[in-house]
Amino acid sequence: MESLLIALMCLQALGACLGAIAVVRGELAYVHASRDGAIDDAEAAHLRHIAQGLRYGMSLALISSLLLVVLAYFADARTQPAFMSSYWTFISISLLVTVDSWALSRKRVSFALGSAFLFAGWWFLVYLTFGLLPPLTFGAAAAVLVVVTTIFYALLSRTRLLRPRSIA
Repeated sequence: MESLLIALMCLQALGACLGAIAVVRGELAYVHASRDGAIDDAEAAHLRHIAQGLRYGMSLALISSLLLVVLAYFADARTQPAFMSSYWTFISISLLVTVDSWALSRKRVSFALGSAFLFAGWWFLVYLTFGLLPPLTFGAAAAVLVVVTTIFYALLSRTRLLRPRSIA
């Protein structure tokens, strides 16, 4: 039972890390692809490949998280993850990242704000998964995420303004 628990925790961490790495690669690929003002077929294929990494990362993180809750229930663990605010913070941010990805793909949210939230959200999930954040209530975690998203919005917007343009 303990080896299954460790395997599920590793899968959850792998999913969060896969998503965070894919979102960084996606941001770098977007800046590189839009350097000449148009995204060609090869660049679009590369961006689709990164989107697949994001999809697999989220699926892996959510499925392993659900299986961890089921395992804790059947093992009669003293602390049930479903009663902890960190679990619900993880699930809520995961769902918000998924909704934001959908909204970005349908152009329902500005690219600058949506990508900043994805960047902040994925890295927040990594920090939650590895336990690198101090114990936060749900509201405090949401407030921290809003502040971090604002910081990434400013940084990514500034970075996009400074990108070199090709001479055509």
